[in-house]
Formats: sequence, C-alpha cells, structure tokens
Amino acid sequence: MVHLRAELFQDLNGTVEGLRCAMQNAIELEHATIPPYLYALYSIKPGANAEIAGLIKSIVVEEMLHMALDCNILNAIRGTPKIDDPNFVPKYPGPLPGGVESELTVGLAPFSKQVVKNTFMVIEEPEDPLHFPVLKLAEGEKPTTIGQFYAGIIDQIQKLGDGIFTGDPKKQLTTGFGPLQTIHVHDVKSAIEAIKLIVAQGEGTTTSPLDPEHDPAHYYRFAEIYYGKKLIPNPAPPPDFAYGGHNVSFDPAGVWPVITNPNRTSYPDGSKARNLNETFNYTYTSLLKSMQLTFGGQPDRLGPAIGLMESMKEQALVMMATETVPGQTAGPSFEYTPVNE
Repeated sequence: MVHLRAELFQDLNGTVEGLRCAMQNAIELEHATIPPYLYALYSIKPGANAEIAGLIKSIVVEEMLHMALDCNILNAIRGTPKIDDPNFVPKYPGPLPGGVESELTVGLAPFSKQVVKNTFMVIEEPEDPLHFPVLKLAEGEKPTTIGQFYAGIIDQIQKLGDGIFTGDPKKQLTTGFGPLQTIHVHDVKSAIEAIKLIVAQGEGTTTSPLDPEHDPAHYYRFAEIYYGKKLIPNPAPPPDFAYGGHNVSFDPAGVWPVITNPNRTSYPDGSKARNLNETFNYTYTSLLKSMQLTFGGQPDRLGPAIGLMESMKEQALVMMATETVPGQTAGPSFEYTPVNE
C-alpha cells in the first residue's frame, strides 16, 4: 500500500484553508496515477490483450472522475484547483505526491504483470485488503494510506460544517461522468458522498471488494489482471469471492517493447521520436490548461479536453510503434511544456 508522509496530514488542522490545501493534494494524488496507468495501457498493441486493456481503461476513467470530484469539493469550499502548473506534474520515476520516497517508486513502464503487482496494486491497496483464493492455484506501525487521508478529510469537513460551502455553484462540473449528474457538492453530506465514492471505487469496502456500481474496486480489478482470473462469487464460501471466473488472458507479444521512464533527453535532437514526444507533451500540457479552465468556471471546456485526450492516445500509439534502437520503441514522457514557448 502507499504510505503517505505525516506532513500531508498536517493540513487537516481544523481550518478551511488547511482543508483547501488537503483537497489540492488529493487532486494531485489522483492525477499522478493517470500517466503510469495510461503508459501501460498505450503499450498494449491495438487488438491485443483486449480484456486487460478494457480493465485498465475503466480504472483510468474512474481516476479522472475522482479528480473531478476532488476539484468540485475544492470549488465548493471556495478554493481554486491548481492544475496548469509545472509543479502539478509528478516526476517519473518517483513517489506519488505526498508519498514516502522509500516506500514506492512509480514510473512509466510498459504493461507487465509485475508492474500491475508491484506498482498498480500497491497504489490502490486498501488499509486492510480482502484476500480471496485463486481457484486454479494454492492459496508494526499503522500505515498512513490514501484511504486514511480521505478519512481525515471527511473528519475535517464534518467538523467545519455546512458553513464552509460558499463556493460558486457554477464552477461545479456536472457532465462528462454519470456520478457528476447526481452528486452536486454543496454541503457536508454531498461532499462526503463524493469522497466515499472515490474510496469505494479505488479500494472497495472493509467487507466487500465491490464498488457502488457492483464492479470490483480498482485494487481487485488489477488483481484480476495479475492472477489471470475474474473475481466471482465463491462457489464454496467462505470467503464470499474467489478469483475463479473466466481467464483474463495475457499475451506478452501483444505489448510494445517500450522504453521505461523516458524524458526529453531520451531521444536525440531532430529525431522522429524527439519530435513525436514534444508534440505529445504539448498536447498533454494543453490538456492541463483546458482542465484548469474547466474547473475554473468554464465547464464547457470539458469537450475540448476530451478531444485533447483522444489526440494524446493517437500520438502515444504512433510513438510506441516507433523503434528507437533495435528491440525498443519510444514512449511519451508526460512532461509539462509551456505552450506559448
């Protein structure tokens, strides 16, 4: 599981400004998972490993929803999400924002089951994960986790009360994701509903691996990929579930041999890969700018943002099919690039 630095919890100091800082940290945490998940997703060759690609894509979409919900909460308490900023983008490889540096290093890597187990499942692991058998196989100090961080935010919201929700309702994003149409953050109850959805979709609950939509939470979806079996009701409980459904097959040949942890200097000046990477980073930065406008009171900018995401996908797919040296292809570095330079 991800261990967060104790300093991150110091923002939860009983003040509205502290809560605003905590919500900005939550936005940065949710965003920081998206480039690594996308990098692994993009590395899967078109038409190959389709079920795995679908599972990862479903998780990415929900991470974007979580980021939107966090932005809505911050706007509702009259804060301002800070997205269009070089410091908003994490450095890969490195810890997640607020993470203990020695605990988990998150990088940009092609899809593999080891990346799923050693990075993605660690990111999404709840404080007390539920353990289920894999039917085809044989069976200290309390950590500060992302789930606990959100629990601390809920506690602060409850203590500060409805009076902190003085933000402009017009800044609420209410389209693009189904839950945004019903969860309009304007008081303690609706803010807690939003946070509980974020946690349940990522970690499940203490008693069930399923999220409110009755799908496995992110941790258990990644486990399905790693174990190669769908999570189903256990035909011989207890426990109530088991990795015993249809096979989630993985063909290693269906993954591009992509460079790990690229940056701007990974590709020579003037090379095709360098030009492709600069174009991708320009598009990625434009997406961050569009999201800044979307959550800054211009929700109609969501359409252009979605268009930029599609462009990023197409650009990444071209990159990952571009050989740089024998046996290795290029990959986007997800770096902030000042658009006006």
